[in-house]
Amino acid sequence: MTAPQPSPTTRPAAAADGALYDAVAAEHATIYGYGVVSAHTTPDTNELVSESMAEHRRRREAALAMLSARAAGAPLPEPGYQLPMTVHDPADAARLAIQMEEDDAVAWRAVVEQATDESDRAFAVTALTECAVRAARWRKVLGTTPVTVAFPGGAE
Repeated sequence: MTAPQPSPTTRPAAAADGALYDAVAAEHATIYGYGVVSAHTTPDTNELVSESMAEHRRRREAALAMLSARAAGAPLPEPGYQLPMTVHDPADAARLAIQMEEDDAVAWRAVVEQATDESDRAFAVTALTECAVRAARWRKVLGTTPVTVAFPGGAE
């Protein structure tokens, strides 16, 4: 007899798996949010939008595979998400993209902190770095300085 599989919406109890679960949930929300960003950006940022969406989809799928390999539950995407701000124009869209990348960085930093496996930690460090770079690219679109932060995903 096989052990029952956890419900896809049940957050795993183990700290490392729970942090990864939360990061997948953040990726779901970011992918949704980039749909809104896409609808409000100008043609000169289309490539950045499409690269961002593709990166987040790849990362989400890889993280889902990691959870599946552990027989850990994975969050399902919501039908919709409450955005942290209203988006009316390209500047708002860029600000939303920055916020989403920063939120994802927080989630991936938690995975780094909770990981018990070297490959999980390496995956999360790469994800954290990519979020920081992507946020910097969006800050550059806005003309915000500095374009980088000292400790992505943290309050330091």
